[in-house]
Amino acid sequence: MTVFRHPERHKVAVLVRHGMLVMELGIVHRLFGQAKSADGERLYEVVTCTPEPGDIRTDSDFTIPVAQGPEAVAEADTVIVPASSLEYEPTGRQLTPQLKHAMSLVCPDSRIASICTGAYVLAAMGLLDGRRATTHWRSACEFQLEYPRVQLDPDVLYTEDGNVFTSAGVASGIDLCLHMIRRDFGATVANEVARGTVVSPHREGGQAQFIRRPVPEPRSSSTAAARAWALEHLDQPITLRDLAVRESMSTRTFTRRFRDEVGMSALQWLTQQRVERARQLLEESELPVDRVAAACGFGTAASLRQHLQAALGVSPSAYRTTFRRPA
Repeated sequence: MTVFRHPERHKVAVLVRHGMLVMELGIVHRLFGQAKSADGERLYEVVTCTPEPGDIRTDSDFTIPVAQGPEAVAEADTVIVPASSLEYEPTGRQLTPQLKHAMSLVCPDSRIASICTGAYVLAAMGLLDGRRATTHWRSACEFQLEYPRVQLDPDVLYTEDGNVFTSAGVASGIDLCLHMIRRDFGATVANEVARGTVVSPHREGGQAQFIRRPVPEPRSSSTAAARAWALEHLDQPITLRDLAVRESMSTRTFTRRFRDEVGMSALQWLTQQRVERARQLLEESELPVDRVAAACGFGTAASLRQHLQAALGVSPSAYRTTFRRPA
């Protein structure tokens, strides 16, 4: 008897354990569950499973009954391993025979991903040997000592190495799920999921996962209106002064508050948004590269090529070839 009931959908198995972080399980169901085609058809089927079916203890004051066992892993196109606050982490413990058996059922051509310290499970199975990976910054030192064969990068939000994906803390699990949705079905679907969840549609995997900066004062003016205006006018020249005027601030005050809120300078953010717009147009439109450059505010194809190469390491034409969605 098959676990998944919709063979036309991409099958996602979330493999949970005792001590599971409820929020991480919710992230996967919420994000993949919202992904729909232009006709409104769901694109994913998500199933929660566990090495031994039954009541699973969580990091909160309740348990969750999980009826599906490891057989779901064998059928899945994508297997996601969230963190556990009780088992196998941060270091020094072996996987239980039941969990090891469940992980051994992952098909060789399936995609496997971890959220937060779920990376320990992947590492213990040898799936991260020789691969670039990440985990929560608090566990980075222990992880590197325990698994020296892993090319750990503790300063990024998520990584992708072949069919193996890892993410840092809980919130970066959102970024990773959106990244996978985008790879599967394009920017339009991923952006719609992000809007429905009220989160940023895209944060580069290479963005720092931990930034020491103070939370802005509750009564201070926000720069949100300027950012919203900029997103509507990316095809036009935009200066720092233009943004400051939208908030009735001096350039100096705006610069300080923008960095406090966003974690980068306004011009860095603007370039990031233009690259993001270029990616979407390259994926979804037939516009020639010079028209894409103009629509994003880069002006020329050469400038777009330079910025895309710096951000992603590929040319516009190579990006389009790789990520172009079928009509």
